[in-house]
Amino acid sequence: MTRTERKAKAMCASPASAESPGRLYSVGEVAGFTGVTVRTLHHYDEIGLLAPSARSRAGHRRYGDADLDRLQQILFYRELGFPLDEVAVLLDDPDADPYEHLRRQHRLLATRIEKLEQMAAAVRAAMEARKMGINLTPEEKFEVFGDFDPDEYAEEAQQRWGDTEAYRESLRRSASYTKQDWIRIQEEGDEIARRFVALLEAGEDPDSEAAMDVAEEHRQLICRNHYDCTYEIHRGLAEMYIADERFIRNIDKLKPGLAAYQRAAILANAARHS
Repeated sequence: MTRTERKAKAMCASPASAESPGRLYSVGEVAGFTGVTVRTLHHYDEIGLLAPSARSRAGHRRYGDADLDRLQQILFYRELGFPLDEVAVLLDDPDADPYEHLRRQHRLLATRIEKLEQMAAAVRAAMEARKMGINLTPEEKFEVFGDFDPDEYAEEAQQRWGDTEAYRESLRRSASYTKQDWIRIQEEGDEIARRFVALLEAGEDPDSEAAMDVAEEHRQLICRNHYDCTYEIHRGLAEMYIADERFIRNIDKLKPGLAAYQRAAILANAARHS
């Protein structure tokens, strides 16, 4: 709860609403249950915005129910951003009644809520745009990634790996990447995929030196551009390539059986370095 919300709550449940109408409160008491400082109350009195209804024999300020009602109105308008001189004009308008004040405040609050919702929507859009750290326009994303939209998998990636250092490191790095960076990374990945296809078509075993070397280059590409891809992490990626139908469909577009071939080559390379 914000300080202003505490003030409003305190005003609505202040002792003035529970005690007799004739009860008067010291400046310290008013400050205590409204959250407004004594200094502020003194200032309001000095500028004529909130003059207490009475004074003690010693000259100390004493506030009544009407004063507390006015203070509540002041707090509402201040929260809405009104300067003190405008608040004074609004509250001292002889043609305005308490209900009119409430209607005005409701209208102003509704307008503010609408603006805040628009701002929140803009922030949400910005968050979505940066969720994967890919700061590209829709046109640039299509140019780089084709019909694969990485944002579609952003939430899933965060749920699965969001608590890992590799995920956080990947976000940190990719947040600074330009369109040219992504094109370069994509081209490097495409070249590795083409080399895997060539080996598969040539009948090269996935545990051959040539296939394992390409698998190592694949791991190095991830290390170079995204995060420290250990052999253990690389093995996990390889298993996902054949466990998730989405990966199989995407990888096997280049060559049927390519996902399984890459998995085998990555596992063989990890075993070679273990």
